[in-house]
Amino acid sequence: MDSSILDRVRVHIKSRVIGQQSLINSLLIGLLSDGHILVEGMPGLAKTTAVKALSEAIDGDFHRVQFTPDLLPSDLIGTDVYRQAHGDFEFRPGPIFHNILLADEINRAPAKVQSALLEAMAEHQVTVGQRTYPLPELFMVLATQNPIEQEGTYQLPEAQLDRFLMHVWVDHPNHEEELQIMALDSQQQKQRPRPPAQPLTQKDLFEARKAVAEVYLDDKLNRYIVDIVLASRHPAKLDRDLTRWCRFGASPRASIALARCARAQAWLNGDEFVTPEHIQQVAPDILRHRILLTFEAEADGITPSHFVKRLLEVVAIP
Repeated sequence: MDSSILDRVRVHIKSRVIGQQSLINSLLIGLLSDGHILVEGMPGLAKTTAVKALSEAIDGDFHRVQFTPDLLPSDLIGTDVYRQAHGDFEFRPGPIFHNILLADEINRAPAKVQSALLEAMAEHQVTVGQRTYPLPELFMVLATQNPIEQEGTYQLPEAQLDRFLMHVWVDHPNHEEELQIMALDSQQQKQRPRPPAQPLTQKDLFEARKAVAEVYLDDKLNRYIVDIVLASRHPAKLDRDLTRWCRFGASPRASIALARCARAQAWLNGDEFVTPEHIQQVAPDILRHRILLTFEAEADGITPSHFVKRLLEVVAIP
C-alpha cells in the first residue's frame, strides 16, 4: 500500500481550504500516527473548516463540541442516568464516543472540562463512576484554539498539552491565497461543497497505519531523536542560549511522537526509510507545545518555535 490511498483525502481538504499546506500535511500525519492534534491560530484562518473537511473524507462518526466556560465534563464523556422504572442507572455516552471529535476553541473552557479529555486521549477509554468504557478503535481529538492572550480564554494544562501528538500553528494567507479564498467563497455561495463520493474507509486507514509502522528507522536516527529530546531538557552542554531559554524540556512522549511522525512523513513522501530531514520537518509541531520557556526568554521575544529551530541547529546529525 502506498500513500496514493490518501490522495482523495488531501484533494478534498484542498477543495475546502486554500493554502495552509503545512496544516493539511500535519492533519494527515496525525491521522496516520494515531494521534491528536491541536491547531492554533487567529480567528478566521480555516482551522475548523480544515478539521471538518478531514472528517468528511473519512468513513466515521464525527461530532463537534463548542467549548464554552459553562461546559461540564459530563457534556463530553456522558453520565449515569437513573431509570426509575428499573431502579438502576444507565450510562448515556457523550460526544467523546465518536470517531473524530472536534473540540472547537478548546481554550475557552476551564481546566475541569479540559481534564476530562486526559484519560480518553491517552488510553482510549473513559471512566464514569466505577465502570470504564472503551472508545472506538478510530478515535481522534482535533482541537482548535485562539491565542491565549485573547480575553475569555484559559491556558491548557501541561499534562493535556503533552497528550497532543502535534501542535500546529496556522498563519495568515498571502495575497494570492486570499484572492483565491474570496473566489472560493463566491463559488460556495452558488453551490454548497459536497463530501467525497468515496470516503477513506477505516479498514484502508488501519492498513495505511500498518504500512507507516513498517517504514525503516535506523538505530542511529533513533539515537538522534533521543539526542534532540534530551538536549531540550539539558541544553547546557550544547548551547548557552538554549540554557538561558529553557525551563523544562520535552517528555518521553516527544521521542515516541518524533519516531511515529517521521515514519508518516517518509511514507507520505513515498520514501522507504526515514532520513534526518523527515525528523527535522516534523520536530517543530511535536516539540513546540512541550517546551516551557524561562521568563528571560519570553522577555526577549523568544518563542518555542525559535527554541526548536536553535535546538535542531546544535544537535549533531548522524
